[in-house]
Amino acid sequence: MAARGNGSENSGEDISSVMGFSGFGKKARTFDLDAIFEQTRRTAIERSQRILEDRQKAELSAGPSSDASSASKHQEKPSASTSRQQASDDSSDSSDSEPIGPPLPPGLSAQPEEEEDELIGPPLPPGYGGSRADDDDDDDDDDDGDNDTAEDDDDPVKKIPDTHEITLQHGTKTVSALGLDPSGARLVTGGYDYDVKFWDFAGMDAALHAFRSLQPCECHQIRSLQYSITGDVILVVAGNSQAKVLDRDGFQVLECVKGDQYIVDMANTKGHTAMLNGGCWHPKIKEEFLTCSNDGTVRTWDLNSDKKHKSVFKPRSLQGKRVTPTCCTYSRDGKLIAAGCQDGTIQIWDRNLSVHTKFHCRQAHTPSTDTCCLTFSYDGTTLASRGGDDTLKTWDLRNFRKPLNVATGLTTYFPMTDCCFSPDDKLLVTGTSVKRDEGNGKLVFFDRESFKKVYEIEVASASVVRCLWHPKLNQIMVGTGNGLAKVYYDPVKSQRGAKLCVVKNKRKEKQAETLTQDYIITPHALPMFREARQRSTRKQLEKDRLDPMKSHKPEPPVSGPGRGGRVAAHGGTLSSYIVKNIALDKTDDSNPREAILRHARDAAENPYWVAPAYTQTQPEPVFADEESEDEEADKEPEWKKRKI
Repeated sequence: MAARGNGSENSGEDISSVMGFSGFGKKARTFDLDAIFEQTRRTAIERSQRILEDRQKAELSAGPSSDASSASKHQEKPSASTSRQQASDDSSDSSDSEPIGPPLPPGLSAQPEEEEDELIGPPLPPGYGGSRADDDDDDDDDDDGDNDTAEDDDDPVKKIPDTHEITLQHGTKTVSALGLDPSGARLVTGGYDYDVKFWDFAGMDAALHAFRSLQPCECHQIRSLQYSITGDVILVVAGNSQAKVLDRDGFQVLECVKGDQYIVDMANTKGHTAMLNGGCWHPKIKEEFLTCSNDGTVRTWDLNSDKKHKSVFKPRSLQGKRVTPTCCTYSRDGKLIAAGCQDGTIQIWDRNLSVHTKFHCRQAHTPSTDTCCLTFSYDGTTLASRGGDDTLKTWDLRNFRKPLNVATGLTTYFPMTDCCFSPDDKLLVTGTSVKRDEGNGKLVFFDRESFKKVYEIEVASASVVRCLWHPKLNQIMVGTGNGLAKVYYDPVKSQRGAKLCVVKNKRKEKQAETLTQDYIITPHALPMFREARQRSTRKQLEKDRLDPMKSHKPEPPVSGPGRGGRVAAHGGTLSSYIVKNIALDKTDDSNPREAILRHARDAAENPYWVAPAYTQTQPEPVFADEESEDEEADKEPEWKKRKI
């Protein structure tokens, strides 16, 4: 039995060694929890005292200003060794007076002993370890800084980014359309010169050149440009009856269908039949956009359907007659559609109910004037209208009979003059027009609540037609009547946009590169077909210098009568040569025989070309006398005589 018991014990040890259990089959350990807690508490106290010592040393070395406070703390607090002794003695008496929990983090000032016992809650953050008086002073300073910041936040004029500007040269005619994508990376401009230009802020340098220019609507003035809410397509509204949708690179995605102009009821046609006046994208649905036209309709379209419009809204006058809408827009939530009409009315429909208007103001602006722009505030409760009667008005949708505020004296000569709200919804911006050489066009800022003119910017010596305040970039884009597109920004308050391109240096112009013949490497070709290996340009120039033909100096121009077969400057042409040598020749060539035989004696005495070769075989020439020739001519009959 004893042997069996020993064997079982040995087998248990073997199993424990194989399985990795160190205490297999042994009794579990017991721990003295009181002793462990006491040791942990003492360690925490020692660490706290060490941290307090380091803090006091740092305050002593900070300067004379902190000496007094550190000295007072030294008087109140005992030394480190004494503290440890007292802590150990007190711990034996009672544990209620000791701090409970982890030690204080480094950087915190010590509290007096009287206050340490009563301290409840988390420790104070860094920077609040001074005396009460110091804390009060710091609080006063912080309050002053908060007041200054609050004043800056309350004053919307200080948020206007107008410290810097850049100028983009679109062309020479009016910039009548501006569009920025939602991210603010690309700007698109259109004008009366039929051009649409694309500007990439991240890709431009300080030269500020557009990377693409095109004419999407041929010979029609561009009236409106807008990016969709996703920024992947652009709505182009021009002076024709068919709006177009382009992608980011300028390629056509959709062209709206044209309606039948011989149908009286415009609701029965598939599209517009007259010139477009404006258009915009739906703020929530990326495939839907809106257009208005001189045919008296406002139509919504679907990007995926180019066969027909989506719905038709027909504004009517008080007598029920057709009225031309001059501008249109969606509300911020996309549930309302607003249109400003030529008879001075503003008509608003529910997007899903196209028959009757939901809001209607008959005398919003002066009749027979073009309402230039309608825009909703960011909170969706206020509508701003820019009228052709030189006014700017705001309207409350909850009480649409009378305007909230009216600003007058804002001259406009263009049917697309803009107005827009600031990103914080506290300011309203619009532009003014001027005649040529009669002042500067201005960008005017109004307070939304009081409607007082709080600020203005003189843009250029031309009319301000378009203005756009991008909420993400916090930059203001302005289109003028002399072909300029200006961007106003602030290096501190603005983000990206124009700040990306002004810091880049202008690229050097590339020199005209000479065309070189491509060298084709054919390692397995026969020697007779193998091309010679290309040499460097320097060696080729040295070789050409040794060639007398290639390095021959050009002959200078001839001066004087000419030499070596070259004619002088005054005889360079055939006509001048003939005039000089033939027409002005004074010799008498009336007898051609004498002119020919004039050099006969010299040729007979000094033969050079033909005579030496025929000296042996050439017979003597025999010439008849002139008298005998005359006698023979007299003997000839009349019919043989040559007529003169």
